[in-house]
Amino acid sequence: MTFSADEFARALAQHDYVFEVGETVRGTVIQHDNEGAYVDIGGKAAAFIPKTELSIQATRNLAESLPLQETHDFLIIRGQDAEGQVLLSIRRLEIQALWARLEQQAADNQTLQVWVTGVNKGGVTVDVEGLRGFIPRSHLAERGALEALVGSQLMVSFLEVDPNRNKLVLSNRLAMRSSRMEELEIGQLVRGTVTDLKPYGAFIDLNGITALLHIKEVSQNYIASLPEVLKVGQSIQAVVLDLDPGRSRISLSTKALENQAGEILDNWEQVMAEAEVRAHRFQDKLKQA
Repeated sequence: MTFSADEFARALAQHDYVFEVGETVRGTVIQHDNEGAYVDIGGKAAAFIPKTELSIQATRNLAESLPLQETHDFLIIRGQDAEGQVLLSIRRLEIQALWARLEQQAADNQTLQVWVTGVNKGGVTVDVEGLRGFIPRSHLAERGALEALVGSQLMVSFLEVDPNRNKLVLSNRLAMRSSRMEELEIGQLVRGTVTDLKPYGAFIDLNGITALLHIKEVSQNYIASLPEVLKVGQSIQAVVLDLDPGRSRISLSTKALENQAGEILDNWEQVMAEAEVRAHRFQDKLKQA
């Protein structure tokens, strides 16, 4: 049985093509024009993809980005108009895939490199493979002249990944802390500076990350008042007693450097001068335990 051209057209017109917004369809590029490309997705009219919807990254050459006769997956972003044409996007499929990947990276506590693109009163904006992210000032390792960061790369970890609200909040400070923690191991001798004293212990800056020297880990002897032993700004050497990457906590001990109880209190300078040798002894004990 053969169809005339008119009969074929009438049969085609009667066919019920239903394309829903949000649906992913497979189509073949059949024509280019100045504004985008026409795509055959099996409907009664060719679908159209604007240049702005080609990719999450800036695209200048339509013919190179979407060659004729190539087949791709497309997302329908506007339903059929009066002529049966739908509007398509590849960019939004890429965005969906990127959000899914970022959510998985956040779940796996991964870090990534991002480009700083701008500054506002709350922090800096960054580019994450085409998505806009934000780093609060409190989560920057360097919080001074933020303008100087524009155009630079920063290592970040995730604070909030919410594709439904298009919200991506990141932390440079936690990423740097995580990176530094990976360089540490239990028993290692570290050098730092006392930055704060609390009744329960001293906070020690280890080249940009903070560790805690608990008051019970300062000496084998009882200490009634920490300020009698340590001062803010004081240089200190201690061994790493415990690492908790999940909670970003580093615990230190100077007690482990004592040959006898109270040495830290009575002979601070000597203990610090011999810290490397004493730390080796502590490390040997750990290996034998």
